[in-house]
Amino acid sequence: MAQILVLSASAESEILPALGFLSHRVRQIAAEPANLVNAPGHDLIFLDARRDLASAKSLSKILQTTGISAPLILVVTEGGLAAVTAEWAATDIILENAGPGEIDARIRLAIGRQTQTEKVDKIHASGVVIDEGNYSAKVHGRPLDLTYKEFELLRFLAQHPGRVFTREQLLSEVWGYDYFGGTRTVDVHIRRLRAKLGDLEALIGTVRNVGYRFNLPEDSDAMSSSIR
Repeated sequence: MAQILVLSASAESEILPALGFLSHRVRQIAAEPANLVNAPGHDLIFLDARRDLASAKSLSKILQTTGISAPLILVVTEGGLAAVTAEWAATDIILENAGPGEIDARIRLAIGRQTQTEKVDKIHASGVVIDEGNYSAKVHGRPLDLTYKEFELLRFLAQHPGRVFTREQLLSEVWGYDYFGGTRTVDVHIRRLRAKLGDLEALIGTVRNVGYRFNLPEDSDAMSSSIR
């Protein structure tokens, strides 16, 4: 069962009558930009584009530029199909007279595609989630306060689990060829990263006289004694 948010300027009518035959939780609010700030939680949005196409297009663009990541499905009349283009930045479209089976299928597909996209954009490793799209990372759901270079270092290591990198290689890959500082800066950033990872500090392992690696989950406990 999905949480569906319906945006419509017409509060007195159902924009998708057959949606009521499904078990999804549906909440409807007025299709106004100001209402988006405190919009209820949702997995997918249906936007009413049956009547005022210009306003619906404007709101669709606002939804995308404000960073709302839920799939957006436009509800249109058959005549409105010709007006919808890629500029709307919508995930899908559906006719207002669609039946329950079609509506449910489109909901499943849109949410499924969104889930797959999020998996591609994120790296998951033993309680650490690295969101490449937002340049952020979390440990057990707790946001990490990382500098840009700390994030880049963590991401690079996590993208190559188990592989050992020398300090020189990390300088080249993370800091770039035009960086003229010494390898000491790698050690400093590693130490800071471990401190911020807390009880997961052993994920970044030290290979003595060589460099560092991002430990595979089964290696973390074995490497915990050698991280300093």
